[in-house]
Amino acid sequence: MIRHHILVWPRKAKQIAVVTLDVVLALLATWLAFCLRLDTWVLPSDAQWWPYGLAPLLAIPIFARFGLYRAIFRYTGQAAMHATAKAVLLYACVLSLILMWQRWPMVPRTLGVLQPLIFLFLVGTSRAVARFWLAGIGIFGNRVRGRLLIYGAGTAGVQTASALQIAGEFKLLAFLDDDAKKVGRSINGVPILSPITMRSLVVKQKVTDILLALPSATRERRNKIIESMSGLPVHVRSLPSMADLTSGRVTVRDFRELDVEDVLGRKPVAPQNSLLARDLTDQVVLVTGAGGSIGSELCRQIVLQRPRQLLLFDHNEFGLYAIHQELQATCSVSSLHVELLPLLGSVTNPDRLQAVCNTHRPATVYHAAAYKHVPLVEDNPGEGVRNNVFGTLYMARAAALGGVKRFVLISTDKAVRPTNVMGACKRMAELVLQALAAQGSATCFSMVRFGNVLDSSGSVMPLFRRQIASGGPLTVTHADVTRYFMTIPEAAQLVLQAGAMAVGGDVFVLDMGDPVKIIHLARHMIELSGLRVRDAAQPDGDIEITVTGLRPGEKLYEELLIGNNPEPTEHPRIMKAHEPFLPWTALQGELTVLLDAANRNDTAAIKSLMRQHVQGYETV
Repeated sequence: MIRHHILVWPRKAKQIAVVTLDVVLALLATWLAFCLRLDTWVLPSDAQWWPYGLAPLLAIPIFARFGLYRAIFRYTGQAAMHATAKAVLLYACVLSLILMWQRWPMVPRTLGVLQPLIFLFLVGTSRAVARFWLAGIGIFGNRVRGRLLIYGAGTAGVQTASALQIAGEFKLLAFLDDDAKKVGRSINGVPILSPITMRSLVVKQKVTDILLALPSATRERRNKIIESMSGLPVHVRSLPSMADLTSGRVTVRDFRELDVEDVLGRKPVAPQNSLLARDLTDQVVLVTGAGGSIGSELCRQIVLQRPRQLLLFDHNEFGLYAIHQELQATCSVSSLHVELLPLLGSVTNPDRLQAVCNTHRPATVYHAAAYKHVPLVEDNPGEGVRNNVFGTLYMARAAALGGVKRFVLISTDKAVRPTNVMGACKRMAELVLQALAAQGSATCFSMVRFGNVLDSSGSVMPLFRRQIASGGPLTVTHADVTRYFMTIPEAAQLVLQAGAMAVGGDVFVLDMGDPVKIIHLARHMIELSGLRVRDAAQPDGDIEITVTGLRPGEKLYEELLIGNNPEPTEHPRIMKAHEPFLPWTALQGELTVLLDAANRNDTAAIKSLMRQHVQGYETV
């Protein structure tokens, strides 16, 4: 309770309290120095009062000059102690010179050495006690929550250890490092060991957590290290950003959970800045679905290219508000002079779309607005068609009439030989753009097709995290279900670069790497949480994985190409597909029939028409 009250004191009050403490310690150190030097308990008299008055008068200004009253005790460490030692050294020199100059009677000259040493001990002890007490650490009643290893004995690892000591929730047992020159040494009394000893160390020392302090490690190295921890009953986590770590505000609660992208992710390919900036810098750019997971990441990437104006369009009020606030903060911190305009509206309202394009005249449109949750669209096929197919058509028409130079559709691998309405809708949206492009429109229409993105709304990873937090089980629809995965930032960067390469009617396909079995993903997430899978081989495990059966419209695996003739582009992760399509004269009439079926929510008619025009579409 007392600690809480002190923590909420005004900064000035805290500084006054510390100065008062130092005055008392200076007087106490002077008295103890007299007693030790004279070998008796002595009270000051006559000229002996001069050092008592001199000590605080010298110490406080010197301490203030060294910034000791700007420090926050909870976050002080070795740097603050070094500053204190330097301040006391200067204080000792000045005090000794004055004592030698004045030669007061009954005042030993050695007081100039003895008193500063005692004073340094008292000040250092007071800072350490205050630091531990204010942080609620160790001997003051905070219960240690786990036993920790830090992988990485570099600068980040040392800073992490300091942050952990402040938080006091974990006992740091050792550092692990691949550098043979570091192995056998220690950092602040904590040994540096070889990773070869990790497994035996976990068992013998009952390690509960391993923290990766490898901010500059390559993806391949991180993957190998994480793979070496497979099967260990430890919770694996990683560092927050280095900016947060070095700010002194980091606590153990800030260490992030290890994302599965650290295991599944590939080595990132550096973006080609010329492609990124080509259609963005100093331009007016419109992103539909700006509040969604893909749309919001597109906005984050676009704003860094300094467009003149970024139009954020979404029908979700909260999502639009959230991304607008985030981008405003980004622009403020990074001094980006970008006009951000949040626009509420639906892509199913053609008048609203036309008004936006006529008023603001965007040069480039990224159309990310879509319903993408397979079971929901399967249960609401009419709305899926209206939003995904006709929302794309209305936006494309508004773009063409509004003089938009480039229009990029965010598509999906589920559009390839789909088994669900959502995928069939996205392929129909692709057909619309292909047909419009073939008419010779002044607007360059293109589409970018890719698979699942890690942590997007409705994806499996947030679901698994919630299920792990609640004790399981983790639900997998089929033991053989596989999916492609890509991080949201990488997907957004590739979308921007692909759109810049379009010449009209292009279907771009992103290289998603190798597909991943969802059941393996579930096992990884359980193990990285420091838990064990409960199955026939480990009946005493922590969390079970259950197979629930395929959902309506769900496929066992996804594809990225309808044909087998992808064409490389100037970017190694982007390919161009050649997909057949209907000319606009033939497609236009079919769209009229489809819209009528969607308005009536006639599921049978919708699926029948899509089977005619979406290659490989089969209902399951």
